[in-house]
Amino acid sequence: MNESENGHIELEEKEVNYIQQIVAKFLPYWPLLILFVLLSLSAAYVYLRYATPMYEANASIIIKEDRRGGNDAQTMEALNLITSQKNLENELRIIKSRSMMEEVVKELHLYAPISQKGKVKSSDAYIVSPIVVELKNPDSLVETNEVDFNYDKNTQTVTLVGKEKYPINEFVKTPYGVLRFTPNKYFNQFRETDKQLSFSLVNPSTLAIMIAKGLVINAGASVDLSYKDAIPQRAISILNSLITIYEKGSLEEKNVLTRNTLAFINGQLEILGKDLDSIETGIQQYKSGKNAVNIGSQGNIYLGKVSENDQKLGDISNQVAILNEVEKYVTQNAEKSGILPSTLGVADPALSDLTTKLYTSELELAKLKKTMGENNPRVITLSEEIRSMKPAVLENIRNQKSNLYATRQGLHSTNSGLNSMLLSLPKKEQELLDISRQQQTKDNLYQFLLQKKQESELSFASTTSNSRILDAAIASKDPVSPKKKLIYLIAFAGAFGLFVGVIFAKDFLSNKVRYRDELEKMTSIPILGEVAYTKSDSPLVIEKGSRSFVAEEFRKLRISLSFLGIGPEHKKILLTSSISGEGKSFIAANLAVSISLTGKKVILVDLDLNKPTQAKILNVHFETGVSDFLQSGKRPDEIINKIETQENLYFIDTGSLPENPTELLVGGKINSLIEYLDRNFDMVIIDTSPAELVTDALILSGLCDATLYVVRHNYTPKMLIKRIDNNYQINPLFNPAIIFNGLKTRGVFKHSYGYGYNYVYDKSYYGDGRQNGKKGKKSV
Repeated sequence: MNESENGHIELEEKEVNYIQQIVAKFLPYWPLLILFVLLSLSAAYVYLRYATPMYEANASIIIKEDRRGGNDAQTMEALNLITSQKNLENELRIIKSRSMMEEVVKELHLYAPISQKGKVKSSDAYIVSPIVVELKNPDSLVETNEVDFNYDKNTQTVTLVGKEKYPINEFVKTPYGVLRFTPNKYFNQFRETDKQLSFSLVNPSTLAIMIAKGLVINAGASVDLSYKDAIPQRAISILNSLITIYEKGSLEEKNVLTRNTLAFINGQLEILGKDLDSIETGIQQYKSGKNAVNIGSQGNIYLGKVSENDQKLGDISNQVAILNEVEKYVTQNAEKSGILPSTLGVADPALSDLTTKLYTSELELAKLKKTMGENNPRVITLSEEIRSMKPAVLENIRNQKSNLYATRQGLHSTNSGLNSMLLSLPKKEQELLDISRQQQTKDNLYQFLLQKKQESELSFASTTSNSRILDAAIASKDPVSPKKKLIYLIAFAGAFGLFVGVIFAKDFLSNKVRYRDELEKMTSIPILGEVAYTKSDSPLVIEKGSRSFVAEEFRKLRISLSFLGIGPEHKKILLTSSISGEGKSFIAANLAVSISLTGKKVILVDLDLNKPTQAKILNVHFETGVSDFLQSGKRPDEIINKIETQENLYFIDTGSLPENPTELLVGGKINSLIEYLDRNFDMVIIDTSPAELVTDALILSGLCDATLYVVRHNYTPKMLIKRIDNNYQINPLFNPAIIFNGLKTRGVFKHSYGYGYNYVYDKSYYGDGRQNGKKGKKSV
């Protein structure tokens, strides 16, 4: 097998081990996960039970922007004498403006929402209420909350708060304003409710702002509108009403100027009509009174020329009048913009273009001021453009008026020459020609205005909206929110996340050693074995024939000693720990018993001269011990005691506790004692004080063949483990190994335990610590 294959196998093994670690960490707590899932799903169910489902309605329209070029476009522009430019961005602002939404609210009577009372909360009664509440003047309404009412379909009356009765389809005066109760066109008798109905009154402006916030507009090839509401039909009505109101406003804007032009022309026609009637009456009276019936050929020639000049003079006067009106419009305050006078009959097309552009800009400014503030950059820029355009328009008007005045002066001069010819005509014929000239001039001007009137009426009739409905509003059959599957998925994911977070937080916030892999990461000292925590009446959990789980662990620990080189030639073992309470004395006593059961002669020495516990564990008491050997000169055989309850097990107690235990150990006599025990016993096990508290373990470690360092699960601080390698670089422990003691079961039901390495123990394989009817034994 080559190196790449070996690397691949190692990588797969690491991945498997990592998965096993994750499973070992979380599997014992599976009932907690089920509990979190059940609680989350229950919360999701309650939320969905009382959450208001929202439906989405969608509609699409097309807004036509400015078009230039093409025969069709030119034809439409010829029919529309007055055109207003459309900018898509501005039109979208208008659609979503508060003023537009207020019109929608008033048209649909949304300012008077109707609700039905429920056990937990009130629900919307937009389609279950048989009537709709309408205010005569919505702008002056006083906001009111939940006014109860009852509807009697037999008498067609509405009773408010159980007192006053009012007829339907009539405006009536009530304590809440002038109201009218009308039948609800969306009401379905099969949906009629028996719950108490009530209506509220809401400020249209407030409601318009809320609807505008909920309206979503996406502009692309078409303008797509969408709105979400608890009632699908209401969402449809809002979108359709909004589109209708927008189209009406667009048409109204385009027709304002055309109507003004027609009004101007009609006014001029009325004046000319009266003048013609007066002239015709004067001719008849003159001819009958003066007997002036025929006019000579010379008079006819004169009449033709003078009539032509008079027509020109009339046309000039008409143009001057129009220019005066336009000049008056241009010079007025921009804030008081009115209706642009018609420029029909003015010869210069540039003036028409300039005035149309000025009027269009002022209309756009008015629209922007409705949707933006006065200090908006766009509003300021457009105002500056309007102010810069007016001088050019006024200059054009003055130039034209100067030209017209000059032309009129020339025509007057020409007519003066022609009038001199009247002297040669009879006086009657001269007077008749004067009257006829006035008639012809007025008649020509009248015919001209009639033609322009027809053109304006044609333009008015051909006015079309700049928008077109692509798709009318339609609502979704299923609610778009809340989505049941998504809510349940979020609830499940939240439960799983909470479960993982609780387990991780439980481990992360703990400053105690909980897992074997934590030990392996914090120190380079190898881990020789693990000993599980088990309840027991006696600290000795090892006995002959025992098959308990803990007994098996001590058997494995006994076998593992060979990896430290422990054998017939190297038999001295020292046990210590970081602090008191980690179970080193328990491990020492039970390990000694376990080895003695193999037939080896074992001596257990209690060299914890600060806080001895071995005599209590073995349930024995001896007067002499190690301190007597070190101080009084006792022989080794005088302090060695046989444990009667255990075969092949001997014990040396501490004796009387000295005041200077550490000084006794460095005196040199302890070396001779350990050498004596080495010669006379198959295994020597020494229990000493915690290494973090006193230096006894450091002194004795060099005299032994191996040092077992006991770490207790969920008891030993992590900080002390991290300090092991650093502290013993100067005073190292000889041949050290760690025993992980007191591993407690994890999880809810405590059937198994694991500690984040790569496996989970199950006590059922070895029993729960009971053997032959005896209770298990507790580790210390």
